[in-house]
Amino acid sequence: MSGASLLAITALTLRVAALATLLLLPIAVLLGFVLARRSFPGKALVEALVALPMVLPPVAVGLAILLAVSALDWPIAFTWWGAVLASIAVSFPLLVRGCEQAFADVDPRYEQVARSLGLAPARAFLRVSLPLARRGILYGALLAFTRALGEFGATAIVAGIIPGRTETLALGIYSRVQLGDWGGALWLCAASFVLALLAMLAAEGWLRRGRA
Repeated sequence: MSGASLLAITALTLRVAALATLLLLPIAVLLGFVLARRSFPGKALVEALVALPMVLPPVAVGLAILLAVSALDWPIAFTWWGAVLASIAVSFPLLVRGCEQAFADVDPRYEQVARSLGLAPARAFLRVSLPLARRGILYGALLAFTRALGEFGATAIVAGIIPGRTETLALGIYSRVQLGDWGGALWLCAASFVLALLAMLAAEGWLRRGRA
């Protein structure tokens, strides 16, 4: 395969994974905080639903997304935005769980002291809890980003494998293996390996700095 094709597929994969992580982050932070700090009826069900995409077959997640966007008449099926939505779905549990654990590790008394000094709950969250949990949140975000880099099953259903439009690294590897283009598949595997390794090195390095 040409260098231009490799760069284009890698760039699309990075764009999809980065956008999926950024769009998911605010929701995951708020939900993780609620799950870490609040008790409410149905909490176990919410936690089970959050974890569900991790245990369902990715193609089943993709089919559910495709049916939902079709019912809502959203024109994102078989576009790269469909790949973003699929990546959000499969990365969701990792980021929410990461945020939940990050807030669980923060002593709630710090926030209580801030509120006793006159800070409103929202400002106490933004100025106390969120900064203290930032390392765990970023670690979860990097894990979610890495998961999105390698997403295949849900993306194949929602976005399809359309060269130049929706072909991410994972989809490109599959399509080239199907066509017998082993050289192209290996180049894409190498790019995927490098990106995933760099993301995990960044995550582990950030986590070690937090322990220092």
